[in-house]
Amino acid sequence: MKRVAFYTLGCKVNQYETEAMAEAFERAGYTPVDFEEAADVYVINTCTVTSLSSRKSRQAIRRARQKNSKAVVAAVGCYPQTSKEEVESMQEVDIIVGTAERQRLPAYVEEILKGKERISAVGDIMKERSFGDLRIERYKSRTRAFMKIQDGCSQFCSYCIIPYARGPIRSRPHEEVLREVHKLVEAGFKEIVLTGIHIASYGKDQGQIRLSDLIRMIHDVEGIRRIRLGSVEPTMITDEFTAEAARLEKLSPHYHISLQSGCDETLARMNRKYTTADYEKSVELLRERIPDVAVTTDVMVGFPGETEKEFETTYRFLEKIRFAKMHVFKYSPRKGTPAARYENQVDGGTKEERSARLIELSDRCQMEFNRSFIGRAMPVLYEQESKNMKGWYEGLTPNYIRVLTRGNADIVGNIMPTQLLEAEKDFIFGDI
Repeated sequence: MKRVAFYTLGCKVNQYETEAMAEAFERAGYTPVDFEEAADVYVINTCTVTSLSSRKSRQAIRRARQKNSKAVVAAVGCYPQTSKEEVESMQEVDIIVGTAERQRLPAYVEEILKGKERISAVGDIMKERSFGDLRIERYKSRTRAFMKIQDGCSQFCSYCIIPYARGPIRSRPHEEVLREVHKLVEAGFKEIVLTGIHIASYGKDQGQIRLSDLIRMIHDVEGIRRIRLGSVEPTMITDEFTAEAARLEKLSPHYHISLQSGCDETLARMNRKYTTADYEKSVELLRERIPDVAVTTDVMVGFPGETEKEFETTYRFLEKIRFAKMHVFKYSPRKGTPAARYENQVDGGTKEERSARLIELSDRCQMEFNRSFIGRAMPVLYEQESKNMKGWYEGLTPNYIRVLTRGNADIVGNIMPTQLLEAEKDFIFGDI
């Protein structure tokens, strides 16, 4: 029995694509095993959004080779796509594939097993115009399903390598999306999370259908209880969109709206397509029209040229908005992006200090948001037993509050009304 192991770095899209690759290997007669086990094939689905991501990708490749010197090691995804020569210089790798061609991995492995020394299949992703062939046909869990509806990005923010790794926007045809939604219903799923590299651009490459249209179509599918969106842009949160969203009861009141900076001068250098006033208006629209809405975000510190004054402007803006949670990360220069060539790069110590301040603010805001729901009864979709607390099960409210409650395995995969009792920073204790 041939065994294949996967190691996934990066985003939810990568996680979806790893599941699809695992399924392709299963169809080819392989048995998926944990990455820490001995395997005949190791696939590292890489990330390159930061220099740390690239380093972790290289470390995972070397670990795979150390586990089995005779195994076939494949490095796939964003890191090979943007740094082909770097990956080719690693002797540990047998197969190098970018962000296309991954559906052919089992066939590439067979070529290596038959004696081919090395395969490097990294094409020009900027020429891609169709949605990829990676698909999930079988589903292992029964709670939340991540569904990739879009690939690529044409925003070209000055710090971001992703457009070069993923290519231009390509939307999955809505007929295909709906077919998968029906399969998910048949498989027992209650919630669908729509993911992609830049889902706000869904449909712009195809014609009339846009993301809001797709959401309505999914909303009409009987059996789906919740629809959740991945990260979106503030420019998508318009008067028209929020009015429609308020009418769609299955659309979860949780919006992760990318911010990056709360200072207009910094946003301009980042080549973001909005101002802080635009962003604040989007948040106001959501809070006016959608009860219990949670707004979460990403914030970058230490972007080139970010002065102390600019950082303080960002800090005050974040205090004003009061996010339910913030993902804070430090700017990392990416070779090939305009920002990597900017002057006035911020030193590591300053980035660390600013990051710590924003994380502390995020923790306070999250606790404040969680406490505002104490005493309420809310529907929770339970996902699994807690890894740290035996006999306790965890799940999510519609607005993305993690809840822990005593229970048994029967509640997994079910939406249960739960009284919210006591708030911690990352979750709330509840009682069904």
